[in-house]
Amino acid sequence: MSKIINKLRVLVVEDNQSTADTIKAYLERMDIREPLMAASGQAAIELFKKNRPDIVLLDVMLPDIDGFEVAKQIRALEQGGDWAAIIFLTNQAKDEDLARGIEVGGDDYLIKPVSEVVLNSKVRAMRRLVEMQRMLVDVTHQMGTANMELQRLSTTDGLTGIANRRFFDESLLREWRRCTRMGAAMSLIMIDVDHFKLYNDTYGHQAGDECLKAVAKQAALSITRATDMAARYGGEEFVLILGETDLNDAKWVANLVRQHISDLRLPHEASEFEHVTISCGVVSVKPNVKLPLETFVHSADHALYLAKKQGRNCVVSGEYGQVGQA
Repeated sequence: MSKIINKLRVLVVEDNQSTADTIKAYLERMDIREPLMAASGQAAIELFKKNRPDIVLLDVMLPDIDGFEVAKQIRALEQGGDWAAIIFLTNQAKDEDLARGIEVGGDDYLIKPVSEVVLNSKVRAMRRLVEMQRMLVDVTHQMGTANMELQRLSTTDGLTGIANRRFFDESLLREWRRCTRMGAAMSLIMIDVDHFKLYNDTYGHQAGDECLKAVAKQAALSITRATDMAARYGGEEFVLILGETDLNDAKWVANLVRQHISDLRLPHEASEFEHVTISCGVVSVKPNVKLPLETFVHSADHALYLAKKQGRNCVVSGEYGQVGQA
């Protein structure tokens, strides 16, 4: 226990020098080396800011501000796991003083003159509270980190690292509603890797995975705003959500991604282009509550179908409501 006690930082706030010296001697006999000493409320607050003690032994009556105000300011200074146990020192424990002490953040009381035995037991008890509170903070932090990682994994495609289909569905609905409220246009770009099955058959699935990662990277690089999204739609298909974007701007983005993929010159001997290419279908609409969101997606998918039908490695724009295969 002495090793743990040794690590405790204790702040004693007492303006009576005789009482302060007595308490300091008690603490030193408990192997608490060099306790912090303050004779006024303001000095205590400054020492707390600089040293962040574990336990504060706080006289209620001080020459400048009373101990209740000091406790209140200490609690306001605490952040995260910086919680300290506060034990008030008082000549008499009136019910109203006890209630006020709890209200401002106090944890216990000691009646003066302070008994060494009682002080020893109080410090031990407060040390346990400090340790338990900080363990709780650590566990909470670890759980928060784990939950954030689980959230990230639940919304991320495991292979490419961009958003997955589930997160795409959620984000598309959110962006559709946002653009509806704003009265702004939004666009959707559907992307398909040309002849990807032949690529896998020719170069193997590992090479196919690397190809998908390369396409995903270029798709993600085309996103410049927090409201936009690049996602893996499924298999070799990807999708871009572009809020507050009209058809011309969306076609420009689609052509940019298509050109960047082409410029990679990833060999694809089974393709008529002899390197990896993509086809893109683009649709833009100004959403409103009367328009079905599903039609928006189907229209983009139909535009992609037309791009592949027209020879691939191209961008084709469609119209909202065009969903049949021509």
